[in-house]
Order: sequence, then structure tokens, then C-alpha cells
Amino acid sequence: MEVALNKKLTKHARKDKIKPEWQLRLYVVGQTAKSIAALANIERICEAHLVGRYEIEVIDLMENPRLGAGDQILAVPTLVRKFPEPVKKIIGDLSQAERILLGLELPRKLMGEDAYES
Repeated sequence: MEVALNKKLTKHARKDKIKPEWQLRLYVVGQTAKSIAALANIERICEAHLVGRYEIEVIDLMENPRLGAGDQILAVPTLVRKFPEPVKKIIGDLSQAERILLGLELPRKLMGEDAYES
């Protein structure tokens, strides 16, 4: 799977104007292997567990470093769950699905029986 990072990419899971239930922001610096892997991993997890209910905004701090100040970004890649509240942060390439699912606090009803296996 090839994933390209744009200067400012927002992936909408829905085509209508309704705000998604899950609003995620991924901070990266350039198109490094970790940045590309992080985006691919969070998209895979969201497609498996939040189909049609999420939005991922990718922010490249190489293009605009000041955008990370509001979320107090100290390392990249960093995933920030903006909504539902409370705000949560996960640092890394997001390759450990179990850690991501727990960190995002996905409700039990959204997860399959094998959701924590990987």
C-alpha cells in the first residue's frame, strides 16, 4: 500500500457535511518512513473499527512548525484524538494495533472479538 502525505490532507470517512464522531490529527515531519507508516496504520485501524465515522487530518510540521504548538507536540509522528473528548495522544508509527485501540478508547461494541489480537 502506497500512502502519500500531502501538505495538508484531510481524509473524510463521510462524503456528507455531518461532522464525524472521531476526529484525529496526525502530526508528521516530511515524508519519512515512520510518517508514511503511521498514516497507513491509522487508516487501516480506522477502516476496520470506525468505518464512516472518522476524519484524519495530517499536519506536516516541516511545512508549518507552529501548527504543533496548540497540541503541544514534542515528538513525531504523534496522533491526537481531538474528538470525542478527552484529548488523547499516541506517539510512534502506530504499528501496535492493540496499543492504538486502547489508547483511542474505542467502545467495546465497535470492536470485533479479535480486535486486541495483532
